[in-house]
Order: sequence, then structure tokens, then C-alpha cells
Amino acid sequence: MATNKVAYINARLLDAASKFDAPGGVLTDGEAIADFGANLADEKGAPKGAIIIDCAGQCLSPGLVDMRIEIGSLAATVAAAVSGGVTSSVCLPNTDPVIDDMSVVEFVARRARKQGMAKVYPYGAVTKGLAGVELAEMGLLAESGAVAFTDGVRAIADAQVMRQALSYASTFGLMIVQHPEEPSLVAGGVATAGETATRLGLSGIPTQAEVIMVERDVRLCELTNGRLHIAHVSTTESIDAVRQAKKRGVNVTCDTAPPYFALNEAAIGDYRTFAKLSPPLRAESDRQAVVEGLVDGTIDAIASDHSPRDEESKRLPFAQAAPGGIGLNTLLAISLELYHNGHMGLLDVLALITSAPAQLMGLPAGRLEKGAPADLVLFDPDEGWKVDADSLVSKAKNSPFDGRPVQGRVLRTVVDGRTVFEPGE
Repeated sequence: MATNKVAYINARLLDAASKFDAPGGVLTDGEAIADFGANLADEKGAPKGAIIIDCAGQCLSPGLVDMRIEIGSLAATVAAAVSGGVTSSVCLPNTDPVIDDMSVVEFVARRARKQGMAKVYPYGAVTKGLAGVELAEMGLLAESGAVAFTDGVRAIADAQVMRQALSYASTFGLMIVQHPEEPSLVAGGVATAGETATRLGLSGIPTQAEVIMVERDVRLCELTNGRLHIAHVSTTESIDAVRQAKKRGVNVTCDTAPPYFALNEAAIGDYRTFAKLSPPLRAESDRQAVVEGLVDGTIDAIASDHSPRDEESKRLPFAQAAPGGIGLNTLLAISLELYHNGHMGLLDVLALITSAPAQLMGLPAGRLEKGAPADLVLFDPDEGWKVDADSLVSKAKNSPFDGRPVQGRVLRTVVDGRTVFEPGE
């Protein structure tokens, strides 16, 4: 008789939500977790007839949760996700068509389910057409499945529109996510203003463009009793602004992305367009401030900021090239640098890419619970490899980490109890 039960035994079981780190295993039954813990450390704990998968002492954790990706090709995106151990992700609304209508929310969710790979949840647009003028029907979009609201890679520039958005969203308990750049200060800039930009002859973006928007929106959040989340914080001043706001009790959270704690502006040194991002890479002092913000809890989560770009849009002079880098494939390995470099414990790093983003977005993911979806990642935290953009499971190849030696390899990704990725398959 066929069995739906699979026992993952002999693992180092990690669950950041409950601070569990011990030898153990997980039993799945169909699409759900049936049991987990030290009782499944070996075959004796597995029920009769279950399929046995020996994890050989490697780390078994809830699947990664990525709270911000852009979708180019949906099939390519979910394939990249599972290759990086990401089982749930939230996509920005800057799709074609824009996710500002109930039918588009439902279409994205339906298409993602049909892929049968990583789960994709949609953000709804804050404003119609992402134009920053007229509010979208956030209440109806939430009913249709939008998990939070943002204008994606565009900042909501008009303070009155942002005030209305925070106020309207608060009546439904919804979160507004802001891309923190004051547009008029960013216009025409392609790199962080300073010595590197000057030496390369590139027009600069002052770091104040980020903190001005953060501080404005924090004040609007206080005014409206709204719920604000700042995306990809990258500067010392903006992290400190969030830190101070939290101390005052403002309902504000934030995330960052791997490039902002693992790279600095030197990465663009030879006009490397793969390292042209939005926000741009910052000074080393800012990179260190991002690490500090992760360590002290000011920064609540890490998102990949996966932004696939075609070869033509990156094979241009630096000033004309499109900003953005792919990140799903390398989210785990780059995040683990915080552990390998001694900044954080392994469970603390995993929390930033599992339970914390799941909790922020209200997703049924990121933790081990009986009856929860059987979404898991098996990984070796120590295995070294070199990022080679051409060999990543990704249609787009624009990785800012191309050529970087890293540690941490995904060995198996499980979604709803099914193995959807193993290396070499």
C-alpha cells in the first residue's frame, strides 16, 4: 500500500520560532506536519510503513520565507525560490497588469498554485497603477488575498496620500510597506554620493534621501495610528530613526536585504552593473550599521529583494543599466555569513528568514507546528561553494554576489510534503 507518511530522521532540527535546536526529525503526512522533535532522531520513532529519509545529521528547518520579490517569469521565479530553500514568498505589485484589482490578486495566487512549487502571496498596490495619486481599494484587495500593501519599487511621495493610506489601512489592520527614497533627491542619481561615486564619475544619491522618507513616514504613522513597514533599510541614519521610533512605541518595523549587510559601494568599483541596486550600495560604515541593526533587533527581517533583469538591461553603461539583483538562490548562504562571521547565532539568523517575515506578513509558514503545511528545507550550513551566476537555477543572471565564495548549501526543499528540489536534479 502507498503511504503518505514521510519521516525525515537523523537531522539537526532547527525551529527559530520555538528556539529548538537539537537532534530530531519531522514526520509529514500528506501536505501537513504530523509530528516533529527528538523522538524522530532515528528510525525507531518513525511509524511503520513511513518512507524514511535520512538527513545524515544536516540541518532541517521550516522552509525560508521571503517577504519581497519581483516576478519576471513566474515559473522561473518559483524554480529559483525552491533552489534557495524558499518555500513561501510575497511578490511586489509591479507586475503586468499591476496588482491593484481583485481579479489580478486572485489570478496571481491561482497561477502560483498551479506551478506546485514555492507558494507566492501577492502584495496589493497602495495606489491605482502605482501612480501615487489615488488609493487602491485595499479592503477589497485584502479580502481577495493581498497580504500587505506597497507601491513596490516606487516611494509614495505625496505625504497626504501616505497619510490617507496609513489611516485607511489601519481600519482593516493592514500594513503599508514603503520604499524609502525621497524621489526628488534620487532623480538622476545612480550610486551613493561620496568618494566612490565621485571617483567613478557617477551622479550621486545622498543617503539623506532614505532617512528623510523614513522620518516623514514614522511621523505619519504616529499621526494615523497606522502600521508601517520600511523596506530594505540601508543607512546608519534610517536604522537609527527606526530604532528611536520603536522606543517611542510607534508601530513600525523594517527589513533589509543581503547586499546591504554583505556588500558595500566598493562592489561597483569597475562599473559592475550587477551591483547596481535600489537603494544603491552604501559606505562600509552603513554596512556595519545594518549588521548592528540586525544584531540588536532594530531590523526585523531579511528579504532577498529578488529583482530579475534581462541581460540587455544590465549590459549597458552603469548610468543607463537597470537597478536590481536576483537574490532567491543566495538568500540562505549570504544570510549565514552573519552566523559564520560570529555576529549572530544560527537560530537568530534563521528567525530573520523564516518565522519573523512569516509573522510580519501573517503567513501560515516559518515554524514547526503539528498540522502546519509541511514546508521544509534541509541544508548544510558549512558547505562552501562559489556563486556562479551562470549556473544558478534562475532565468535571470544578475546576481550582485557573482564570484563570491559562500558557505551554506540547500540539500532538499519540501513544499506541502513533496520534495520539489534536490541539487543535480
